[in-house]
Amino acid sequence: MVEACDISKRPPAPDSNPDDAVIARLLGKARRIAVIGISAKPGRASLDVAHYLQSHGYEIVPVNPLLQQWEGLPCYPSLNEVPGPVDIVDIFRKPDTIGELVEEIVAKKPECAWLQLGIVNNEAAAQIRKAGITVVQDRCTKIEHSRLIT
Repeated sequence: MVEACDISKRPPAPDSNPDDAVIARLLGKARRIAVIGISAKPGRASLDVAHYLQSHGYEIVPVNPLLQQWEGLPCYPSLNEVPGPVDIVDIFRKPDTIGELVEEIVAKKPECAWLQLGIVNNEAAAQIRKAGITVVQDRCTKIEHSRLIT
């Protein structure tokens, strides 16, 4: 079987996602996006998405404990160490690690926690939503921005 066609490798469906109008409002209003799991390696989705968002005027705040810098910017080891507020927390991590981030996300109080395409953790999403934070799962910020904003 071709791996891309193997439905057993697809994530579970998100319990819910905001509608297009809410996503467009979030992306239109946001200015500062923390990217958790950002990479400096060519070909990585996090690098491509961060470059795209940066080229469309967003301030990118890189978060990865394995990097000191990203594109000349300081890279923070955790969301807790990011100074100041962020509008969106864009997450490139394995679904089973999202629960570890809930406390940091809730403490940071972004408008939105965004789990990238292929990432679904309904339990963590429910906890984040209880704190009044919008959650988007299994969607790509680049694709949605291109579709709804540009």
